[in-house]
Amino acid sequence: MIIGIGSDLTDIRRIQASIERFGERFTERCFTEIERARSERKPDAAASYAKRFAAKEACAKALGTGLKHGVYLADMGVVNARSGKPTMSLTNGAADRLAALIPPGMDGFIHVSLTDDHPYAQAFVVIEALPRIGEAAGGPLAAGISSV
Repeated sequence: MIIGIGSDLTDIRRIQASIERFGERFTERCFTEIERARSERKPDAAASYAKRFAAKEACAKALGTGLKHGVYLADMGVVNARSGKPTMSLTNGAADRLAALIPPGMDGFIHVSLTDDHPYAQAFVVIEALPRIGEAAGGPLAAGISSV
């Protein structure tokens, strides 16, 4: 069952300008440690940051709150499976909102698609609820992290 859908388009130049103007103050406020490490390894760090910023905005829309009601940029982070497939890891208010959206007996999954074509970065986020397999497993929400 689809719980929420969000999309966002971010101007890479705007993210680059924020990095140049505010430096670590901007990146540490908006991005997780994992996102910063991954983005800083890229030849075009601003494009990597912009994709992640777009994913956070899209995720906030899919949660139905936007960046309000206790959902903050730092509470959402793009993480990658070993295959490279992106998903979101949610903490604090964002994780609480996700948990409130998922019906009993189901687990939440966050699907993410990221792309960029200078000067824009785009993200799509779909939040899905699927029946829990084995109550003892607890599912991904038991750990506070959505799964791929």
